[in-house]
Amino acid sequence: MTQWTSDTELFTLMRTELFSAVIGDVMDKMGLTTQFLPPYLSVLDRKMIIAGRAMTVLEADVFEETGAGTHNPLMSKPFGLMFDALDSLTENDVYICTGSSPDYALWGGLMSTRALHLGAAGAVLDGYVRDSNEILELGLPVASRGCYAQDQGPRGKVLDYNVPLTVGRVRIQPGDIVFADCDGVLCVPRAQETEIVGAALEKVRGESAVRKALQDGMSTVEAFETFGIM
Repeated sequence: MTQWTSDTELFTLMRTELFSAVIGDVMDKMGLTTQFLPPYLSVLDRKMIIAGRAMTVLEADVFEETGAGTHNPLMSKPFGLMFDALDSLTENDVYICTGSSPDYALWGGLMSTRALHLGAAGAVLDGYVRDSNEILELGLPVASRGCYAQDQGPRGKVLDYNVPLTVGRVRIQPGDIVFADCDGVLCVPRAQETEIVGAALEKVRGESAVRKALQDGMSTVEAFETFGIM
């Protein structure tokens, strides 16, 4: 089994050799059958691949940018804790945000610029992004519900970060692996990442042998009996 000595090496391996389908298949075999985030989430460009550790962000709807006479001091702070959350990103982190209505953008060009400077691996938004042309030019991998320019300023605030989240049916803990490509977004639990990634690498390398056998004329029945992969 392939081993790695650092997160950077791990995520380079994942981006280079793995794809969401094979990781999902491996987790299915382990009984982890609800690790794909909802199918409405997709990468901004089909060539984008996200592989990193979840830096979780909890968003909530509000109805004005700042509020007077509130019992919650956070309500008087534009964007809530969004800037704090963004500035907390470290190398190989994935900013992953959920909790709000899908009525406004949760991410944009300036946030992408800051995230790149901090060495982040990308962002996954259970909502929309804006400044999409700028994000594409910057090259930061981003997955979201799509593009919609309406700002979160008077509509949403970040309430907390580095806390457990649920996106769809997937429970995500800070530090779990988030992986995304053109076929989906999924979460790899940190406690089982070595087994999952190792098995996925073995499977994808085995699939290369199956592909070669099929190209050489082997039937699918014989290929499955020979390799146990299809």
